[in-house]
Amino acid sequence: MTNLNQLPTDLPIPQDDGAADHLVGMHLPAISLATTTASRFNLGESTGRLVIYCYPMTGQPNVALPEGWDQIPGARGCTPQSCSFRDHYQELRALGAEVVGLSVQSTEYQQEMADRLHLPFPVLSDVDYRLQQALRLPTFFAAGMTLLKRVTLIANNGVIEAVHYPIFPSDSDPAWVMSYLKNNPV
Repeated sequence: MTNLNQLPTDLPIPQDDGAADHLVGMHLPAISLATTTASRFNLGESTGRLVIYCYPMTGQPNVALPEGWDQIPGARGCTPQSCSFRDHYQELRALGAEVVGLSVQSTEYQQEMADRLHLPFPVLSDVDYRLQQALRLPTFFAAGMTLLKRVTLIANNGVIEAVHYPIFPSDSDPAWVMSYLKNNPV
């Protein structure tokens, strides 16, 4: 069975296709999404710094990943990315940022992962693609599903000020975010 916590060494590296070039300067829309903390999160009402890491889908223990998943550039690594944000959460908070994860999976599906990984932050469900469509977030199609490409947004008072895309390897994402926050204080 696949070890979801470990990245294979031979993963294809995603290339910058320009699909996130338009995001800097956009306002987060007033869209309220369900979260793994049994609440709703309205992105348009966020204040201060908010880090939104978007990912395709998390695997589940003892459930096979979609056929060919490891051959899709940037698809594999959602669990290591979430664990890395968990492990650096206090540092990110100390830098003045709130953190949320985001995928198009249902809250019920995300809840298993959030509980298993002991995530200290909410994971938002964009199951209806409302945020994806409003921001034109990059997607790909796999195993009959339209999924988000891995992209991280840093917003300040509801305006996207920085974008990390493409992200590789996935667990390097928080280090990039922390470097950005340190070098660009509010």
